[in-house]
Amino acid sequence: MHTFSFRRLFQHRRALAAACFAVLTAGCAHTPPADRLDRTQFARIDAAIEQAIAERRMPGAVFHLERDGAVHERAYGRLSYEPDAAPVTPDTVFDAASLTKVLATAPSILLLAEDGKLDLDAKLVDYFPECRSGGKDAITIRHLLTHTSGLAAGLPGKPAWQGDATAHAMACAQTVTHVPGTYFRYSDINYILLGQLVRKLSGMELDAFAQQRLFGPLRMTHTGYLPLRRMRVAGIAPTHKAGEATALHGDVGAGTLLQGVVHDPTVRRIGGVAGSAGVFGTVGDIARYARMLLNGGELEGVRVLSPESVRLLSTVQSPPGIAALRGLGMDIDSPFAQRPRGTLFPIGSFGHTGFTGCVLWIDPGSRSFYVFLSNRVYPDDKANVLPLYTEIATLAARAAGLKNAH
Repeated sequence: MHTFSFRRLFQHRRALAAACFAVLTAGCAHTPPADRLDRTQFARIDAAIEQAIAERRMPGAVFHLERDGAVHERAYGRLSYEPDAAPVTPDTVFDAASLTKVLATAPSILLLAEDGKLDLDAKLVDYFPECRSGGKDAITIRHLLTHTSGLAAGLPGKPAWQGDATAHAMACAQTVTHVPGTYFRYSDINYILLGQLVRKLSGMELDAFAQQRLFGPLRMTHTGYLPLRRMRVAGIAPTHKAGEATALHGDVGAGTLLQGVVHDPTVRRIGGVAGSAGVFGTVGDIARYARMLLNGGELEGVRVLSPESVRLLSTVQSPPGIAALRGLGMDIDSPFAQRPRGTLFPIGSFGHTGFTGCVLWIDPGSRSFYVFLSNRVYPDDKANVLPLYTEIATLAARAAGLKNAH
């Protein structure tokens, strides 16, 4: 009976996700009246974020809610808790952390598939034969994209190591803990390997490929890796003051303020460019990316992704029997989706979060999305904004016209 109920539930959730995918269709039945946001919710959103700042759960943030051209966007707080810290503005650049996976890495892989350079159902070892052994021969590109490879969550930090080549060797030395395709575990190793695959198949570094094929065409002018190469540090939100433990890993010195340097320690060791993290961006740029997805891969007359790539990115592609529903990149209904989806956005909406305090969540049914960027990890990684995600997601959905849980 338990197995039967689980199967029925799983099939129902897949059906909901498919039904609510409206990028290429007319939308779900709950679509609110056109071209309007419920402005009575804006003050509640502002109050929730301002309270989190007052409680020192983050020094500052930006929020963008949009539905068919109607927008509520606001910046809050300051870059840090220092008395002379500059205020956050809509142009403040934030470390997007794991939003990198869906802003850069997954769409880059899908573009390579569009180009005919990659088969999503091919094995990892078809491209990286050095990764054989340890049960990895059965891992496919789809397994990596959906976090069902069976690989560990991340690479170890000790003993100290440096460089992308070392990261690749360490990833290829991993032994799977579960048969690929049978178990969900969110894993940075999956996306580190995918980022390295972009370089191997395109002949370009991941940051250059993403700039040429994604950020450039979308006019995401403040988004990319290694921001200090193109902008002043003053416009970037700081994340973390490195302590002695970080210094012992050899990548930054104790007391160093990470501002324009990626917060993720593994990506710092790699060199700042990786498939798992490393992208910095502004709320306006990420809103352009969301708008492109809602438009089926095109924005302002420029096609960036094919409609099929958008579908694969954002609808359920998890192997059968996996309860955590993921696209080839986007989260739909895994344990990580519950907070940023809130209580009103339906299964079939999709998005991702970032460890530094960032969310992108998109509902194709109501043609709405929200972007939340913060530096909640300043100064010591200890602040928790997960309850805030639920609150602002629910208020955002209510502002977009969603009234009842789906």
